[in-house]
Amino acid sequence: MNSKVNHIISFLLLVPMANLYSQDTAVLSLNYIVKRVETEYPLVLQYDLRVKSLQSKVEGSSSWMPPTFSFGLNSFPYQLNMIKRKDDPMNWAALMFSAEQMIPNSSKLRAKGNYYSSLKEVQQNNAAWTKNILRTQVRLLFYQRLVGERKIRLIADSRKVLNLLIKMSESKYTYNQANLSSIFKAKARAQELTNMETMAKSEITESNIGLNTLLNRETTTPFTIDTAVVLKDYESTILLQDTSLVQRSDISSMTNSIHAMEMNRIWMATGNKPDFGLRVSHMNMYGMPNQFTVMGMITIPIAPWSSKMYKTEVQSMTYEIQAMSLEKENMKLMAARMTNERLAMLKYERQQYDNFRDSIILTYSKNMEANLLAYKQNTGNFFVLLDAWDMLLMKRFEQLEKLQLLFRLQAEYEYETETR
Repeated sequence: MNSKVNHIISFLLLVPMANLYSQDTAVLSLNYIVKRVETEYPLVLQYDLRVKSLQSKVEGSSSWMPPTFSFGLNSFPYQLNMIKRKDDPMNWAALMFSAEQMIPNSSKLRAKGNYYSSLKEVQQNNAAWTKNILRTQVRLLFYQRLVGERKIRLIADSRKVLNLLIKMSESKYTYNQANLSSIFKAKARAQELTNMETMAKSEITESNIGLNTLLNRETTTPFTIDTAVVLKDYESTILLQDTSLVQRSDISSMTNSIHAMEMNRIWMATGNKPDFGLRVSHMNMYGMPNQFTVMGMITIPIAPWSSKMYKTEVQSMTYEIQAMSLEKENMKLMAARMTNERLAMLKYERQQYDNFRDSIILTYSKNMEANLLAYKQNTGNFFVLLDAWDMLLMKRFEQLEKLQLLFRLQAEYEYETETR
């Protein structure tokens, strides 16, 4: 019995925790999931269609208004018998056919096309930032499942040790060498492990649902994950001091949005330029020779009652551009702040994690081994041994929680820096 206990404890302390789920299902790596989500998720694909939509607008920006054709009676007398009088100077009755075409100012068409072209860049930036958001979601869900599996493996190994300790204590109880209340406490603690395991499984289930959703497939599709994931060394990265060095797609989107607004302002400012038109009419006369008219037209946008429309729009867009520029600066400041905060937190949390790995867990393991040895030699008691087992389990759980926090901070740092 003692050799079995020693073997299980050694397994708990020394053997790396492997993947608990060894089902015959697809093994997905983090990079594979990220790449598939970036290329196949509907939220990403929609931006390609929006860019195509804007490209169609660019192609149509140089189009003119459709021509107008009209037909009607011209100068018909109320006394219809007059239209039978030939060469009567009063007989101007005619059938009129007219065609009219407005010719837009070429500078307006160019400004309109430039505005729609600038909007394409905004959509491309938005697509890149959406991919960054999805990457972060994938990473967080992947790390959650990774740590959740390690928790379940830890619980399973701890349960084996606890069951053997309970059997050892029950055998000693028959010789009045164990306390019955401590045995009941150990059995209750074994039941609490079930709740801990259930919580870990719920985290894994949540992760599976999230990842399957991002992969655009049934949420119950089984899969295993590639557990060859390690923490990255971001702690040595120098803190960001100059906000001008911040380069992210959302900030680029704001920059291009400002440019698009400027193009829109230029387009709106062309409202002070005139448009032209041409009208040709043919009159099929009844009492006189046939006639025609050709008329040119020009708009007068500088008229006071019409110029106010585009002038106020131009002024409004000027204020909006100034506001967007300030918003862009605020985005840079916040990005620099969040990046530096994540770097600082990564540094200190990594120190705590390394302390767990190199010192705390090792010390509690030795405490467990010492109490087990004393109990086997009848110089210790089961209550103290159970407390040592419980403290070791809790500290190893704290270590896994710290690992999950480090993974989360790492994902958040990669989000803030748009690391691919």
